[in-house]
Parts: sequence; structure tokens; C-alpha cells
Amino acid sequence: MFRLLIGAVAAGTIVATAIPRADAAELVYVFEPGCAYCRLWDREIAPVYPKTAEAARAPLQAIDKRDPALASLKLASPVRYTPTFVLMEKGAELGRIEGYPGEDFFWGRLAALLERLPDLTQ
Repeated sequence: MFRLLIGAVAAGTIVATAIPRADAAELVYVFEPGCAYCRLWDREIAPVYPKTAEAARAPLQAIDKRDPALASLKLASPVRYTPTFVLMEKGAELGRIEGYPGEDFFWGRLAALLERLPDLTQ
């Protein structure tokens, strides 16, 4: 999961910056305010994701595409589209889902991504 580093900016407001943990798998959700497909994902998937077996294997961490912390992730390539879901393991990208055309697409692609994680039962 992410650790949150809190810093104060000159105007006195507080800014939270997400920093990924290098020791755990996580699904990083890169979004942009105003993204229609992000809003759709937020309505259809976000409420149920934390309750799933998938979330137990790869907890979801949301990060704004404009957040400077995104540059600190070890990504295979830059995030160009939102939403983008990046499966991270030990601080490095294992794979990603770009876009959101619907629930079936998301769950099927996520299942394929999660197969790249080490089997925890061995």
C-alpha cells in the first residue's frame, strides 16, 4: 500500500503525496478529474473492489495523473490515458490495463494481470 507523506505548501494548505511500498503488490489506479471513464469506473467498480479477493491480492491505490509522485513509480512506460490500472509488485510494474470500457473487460483483464503475481500458497 502507499504511505502518505504530508507536506505543507506556502499557502498553508496540506498536500498528501502517495509513495508506493516496495514490499507488496498493489493496483495503482491513475485517474484524472473530469475523465468520464474514470467516473464510470468509480461508480461501477470502486465501491465493490475493496470487498473482493482481487483487492486482497492487490489493494487499490488511487493517484491523480498530475501528482508528481507518479513519476517516482517504476513504470514500463508513461501513463498516457486515464483510467490506467498498473499492477505493481515490489515497486515495479508487472502490467497494466489502459482504459475502462466496462465491468466485464475490467474483471477479465485484472484476472489475467493477477496471474503474474507469485502464488502465495506455495
